[in-house]
Amino acid sequence: MSVNTESLKESLLEENEEYRQLASEHHEYESRLSLLTEKAVLTDEEQVEETTLKKKKLRLKDRMEAIARAHASVAS
Repeated sequence: MSVNTESLKESLLEENEEYRQLASEHHEYESRLSLLTEKAVLTDEEQVEETTLKKKKLRLKDRMEAIARAHASVAS
């Protein structure tokens, strides 16, 4: 990841409430997924939860990237 990308993300975390909330949710999903992947065997419910969390996490990341692109284009 480039320095510019990192500084953009830091700036957005400080200045943009939506981005900050999305990043927080993304981190929560990542933490839960880490716990699930540590298990040797997942129950059916856990498998569904894992799939759902991955999809939600991807949607959050897509939205965060869209915010970053919009912010970068305005800053240019």
